[in-house]
Amino acid sequence: MFYTVRAPWIFKKLRPSLVWQKPSDEKVLYLTFDDGPHPTATPFVLDQLKQYNAKATFFCIGKNVVEQPRIYQRILEEGHRVGNHTFNHLNGWKTNDEAYLDNIFEAAKYIDSNLFRPPYGRITKFQQKILSADNAQASNLKNRTSNFTIIMWTLLSGDFDVKLSPQRCLQNVILNSKAGDIIVFHDSTKAWERMNYALPKVLEHFSNKGFRFQLL
Repeated sequence: MFYTVRAPWIFKKLRPSLVWQKPSDEKVLYLTFDDGPHPTATPFVLDQLKQYNAKATFFCIGKNVVEQPRIYQRILEEGHRVGNHTFNHLNGWKTNDEAYLDNIFEAAKYIDSNLFRPPYGRITKFQQKILSADNAQASNLKNRTSNFTIIMWTLLSGDFDVKLSPQRCLQNVILNSKAGDIIVFHDSTKAWERMNYALPKVLEHFSNKGFRFQLL
């Protein structure tokens, strides 16, 4: 599995209208969690965030929200933000446009948010155009219009990588994070071994250095 911990500059240059980072002169980081809600991982994340008065943004899969409505509600009640991550975790490069957009709008029935993160970071320019603006093409697609802000990332923790050690996952974040970075973790079964090791230590490390964790 090939990926870079920090998003390559060429990605940002090719898709400048996507949100890759937040400008910041202050010690602020933006934690994000993909693929939940999960019955074990998400409550763990919420408990850890609460200890540090940290806020985060959860990019939820629609079917998981349907299956875990109480956990989804807890995310909101504890002051965090949610975003749309499709209903079935679809890859925009491998899904025809109509099916992909249908899946996002299906998820939007359960996830009240104008934030969207494409699974795997894979979204075509046409899909991006439809989702990010109230335009003529969007209105011609089953009379649907949208105005999503599409959120990518600055830094991947690598917790999704089953070949990565928990210690290396922690190092990915601690050694590479800078103020204003959008950091990706996953509240999922696949990421659990690495995430539950790294997240508490990330929160402790950066809190001790005077960083705050804020909402997107």
